[in-house]
Amino acid sequence: MTLDERIWKTFNKALGQYRLIDEDDHILVGLSGGKDSLCLLELLARRSKIHVPHFTVSALHIRMENIHYETDTSYLQSFCDRLAVPLHIITTSFDSSLFALHSSLKSKPPCFLCSWQRRKQLFNLAQQLGCSKIALGHHQDDIIYTALMNLTFQGHFSTMPVKLKMRKMPLTVIRPLCLCQEADILAYAQQQGYRKQLKQCPYEHDTNRTAIQEIFRQMQSLNEEARYSIWHALERADKLVEY
Repeated sequence: MTLDERIWKTFNKALGQYRLIDEDDHILVGLSGGKDSLCLLELLARRSKIHVPHFTVSALHIRMENIHYETDTSYLQSFCDRLAVPLHIITTSFDSSLFALHSSLKSKPPCFLCSWQRRKQLFNLAQQLGCSKIALGHHQDDIIYTALMNLTFQGHFSTMPVKLKMRKMPLTVIRPLCLCQEADILAYAQQQGYRKQLKQCPYEHDTNRTAIQEIFRQMQSLNEEARYSIWHALERADKLVEY
């Protein structure tokens, strides 16, 4: 099986297994410009050409003024044009002093504040466009890292759900790359010639997540099936789908 066939099969398995797409969905993809979101958008656009179920795809790229990273928006526009996917670009920022007014957001690191503001923009546009789903590019490794981080630092067994139905708005968050491994997506991105971001986020590797990634690598060296053991534990504990 080729790399393209493996990723396509794994992607479609996730759609069916977790019932991520329904008839007449309008899906908004969070397009950061990294390999994962580019791969997700390409696969969803390709899947939308198959008429069962019928659904449409739009993309949103958010530029954060006060975080010094850079993406080539002209490349993202041409990428979306090639896929016949409408691209929306929003420029925003966050002021940490304003977040300090909210007790739940005090002393949060820049990564959290940036993510919080991005999610706000995603949800706002999704509702404006009448979308039913928001698709994010987290892969299986991301979901496992989050489970290990929550277990280590928060004292509970949970993770980013594959499917999360929002309670306060008519939206569902889905992660269609949930069964895809990061190594496969990286290889696929190189095969497809995806352009890298012009400048990476300065906080990208300054988190506990980097340490957790190394711990996970050590776990896999002890047991090559560790990935599947953790995933099956999340499934048995009903942590992957939330209604």
